Amino acid sequence: MVDHPRARKVADRIKVIVAEYLEFRIKDDRLGFVTITDCRVTGDLQHATVFYTVFGSDEERQASADVLEANKGRIRSAVGKGIGIRLTPSLEFIADALPADSAHLEDVLAQTRARDAELARAAAGATYAGDPDPYKKPADETDADTDDTDDTVGPAPTTTVTPPGAVGEDVQAR
Repeated sequence: MVDHPRARKVADRIKVIVAEYLEFRIKDDRLGFVTITDCRVTGDLQHATVFYTVFGSDEERQASADVLEANKGRIRSAVGKGIGIRLTPSLEFIADALPADSAHLEDVLAQTRARDAELARAAAGATYAGDPDPYKKPADETDADTDDTDDTVGPAPTTTVTPPGAVGEDVQAR
């Protein structure tokens, strides 16, 4: 089993070698502005995946991918000479989806900022839907009971209200 720090070091070295080879050795006009973003090596150091981005249109990206595929053997040969391990890993070039993902995130953030601004405009003239202070407060705290009498709470006294005409009827019925 290969230790993972060694695989990381080999991946970093492959990333540098491939970037230098693309910059200084390949003289193809179809190769666009290529950036090597990452390299990952399997645990047994037999296979390396190189991630890259190309600045430009879809046609330029496709042309750069074709150049990388056409020169894969030469790049692998340079990697083998540069890393100095017994077996040279096979190379696979994959276009990195990082720019597309970051563009999508930028769009989502812009939409969120627009919604937040719309909510802030709506909240600027808003008022509360009830009393400004919905919490009940005691009627008057200065009338607090200060005597020493028993302050137990019992049932509330009942009062009956009779209508004005009912009083006369009760008297006549008796």
